[in-house]
Amino acid sequence: MTKKLGFFAVLLTAALLAAQDKASLLRPPKGASVAIVIFEDLECPDCARAAPLVEEAARTYKIPVVRHDFPLPMHPWAYDAAILARYFDTHSKSLGNDFRDTVFKHQIEITKDNLRSFAEKYAQSHKIDLPFVVDPDGKLAALVNADRDRGIQLGLQHTPTLYVVSNKRSGTPFVEVVDRSQLFQLIDTMRKE
Repeated sequence: MTKKLGFFAVLLTAALLAAQDKASLLRPPKGASVAIVIFEDLECPDCARAAPLVEEAARTYKIPVVRHDFPLPMHPWAYDAAILARYFDTHSKSLGNDFRDTVFKHQIEITKDNLRSFAEKYAQSHKIDLPFVVDPDGKLAALVNADRDRGIQLGLQHTPTLYVVSNKRSGTPFVEVVDRSQLFQLIDTMRKE
């Protein structure tokens, strides 16, 4: 009997630690009480479909969107696109996010072979030079890898994975949005709590 209780205590402790880790990874940015956190793959068609809804929710509620890269191995150009987005982030976060949204809008036209020229046209239209080697020291790739590692730590199984998060200390500080038609309702609920 004691062994069984000990085993259940270990399981309970592990579950509590996992929940604490998840809560620490899913927080709104400083100064925000509620935010949307999304893990996305720039080559994922469902991510492209979700992007306009996420932006609409952010605009409607005036809440931030925290975007994380989670390129899936099955998508041949997603990782490179995430690095390019990170390059545009170095000019401004809004430019990086605009690049991501532009990729989503033109996703069907992009291939591994033409991604570079797509990014060059985007850079030219924003009067930015795109260097021949975008990430010579691997810092941008490290950021993408860190995001992917966060997603793995959270146990993500798909993209997009979308959360509504809050800075509250008790109750449920985050909820995964499984049915995107309920995104606005989940934000309302999180803001009221």
